[in-house]
Amino acid sequence: MTAIQELIKEIKKLKPIPAVINRIIEAVDQPGSSMDEIAAIIKYDPAVTAMLLKTCNSAFFGLKNPAESVEEAAMFLGTDQIVELVLLKSGAAIMTGKQEGYGLQEGAMWKYAVSSALIAKQVARQLSMENINTIFTAALLKDLGKIILDGVVADKIQKIDQLVVENNFSFQEAEKQVIGIDHAELGAMIAKMWKFSPRMVKIIRNHHLQDESMQAEKDIIVVYLADCICMMLGLAVGADALSYQFHTQAMDALGLDAEGVSRIMASFTADMDDVEALLEIL
Repeated sequence: MTAIQELIKEIKKLKPIPAVINRIIEAVDQPGSSMDEIAAIIKYDPAVTAMLLKTCNSAFFGLKNPAESVEEAAMFLGTDQIVELVLLKSGAAIMTGKQEGYGLQEGAMWKYAVSSALIAKQVARQLSMENINTIFTAALLKDLGKIILDGVVADKIQKIDQLVVENNFSFQEAEKQVIGIDHAELGAMIAKMWKFSPRMVKIIRNHHLQDESMQAEKDIIVVYLADCICMMLGLAVGADALSYQFHTQAMDALGLDAEGVSRIMASFTADMDDVEALLEIL
């Protein structure tokens, strides 16, 4: 069995995101979808329903009257926030550990994933994009491959670092050279095995914009930009952060300048306390 086949075998051990998630995202991103339609999908999954009501009724949201049904929760919080809570709670189950190969301590990857998703949503809304929930989900889950690849990276880190320093490789390029696969490619494989939409798989696969042909696709650029902003804010300073390649043309494609990015960063920084509180209840 090859090293890559071994990695694929490890994917099957991951606790998958509930299948209901894909149905929710598809429904929400359809023009004209209603709150009732979203609630109808969620309420037939008992585990997701219980999780959602428990989270919704936590002190963080401060509802005057506890929600007793998915419909009530959706009425209080709105469809988008319901979708986000379901996604965040599901993601927390698999992304809260440490990734020593990538130099990330307990919870660091999860905090970065949530921050990246919230920033991507903020940018997508600012640009009046339609598939905001797809973008949010892709930004949240784009580094799933690191969970599986972490042990291999830890074993090969000297060779990877050598390529980064001596050959000016990005960390992702060095991964590919040394291991035969990089975390974005592996993440896309996970997404495909979990039956995510082809669009979601494509965003996860290309979220580093390593393929120049992807630099014209706005949803991929938004997820990439959210990644960059997290690093600028010091939220993802792991082993790969210092060898990240920044593509200035990405901002041009979105019609953003340095001042626009600074405003996004300032807005998110102001909300960091809320992010920390949200992470506590997930």
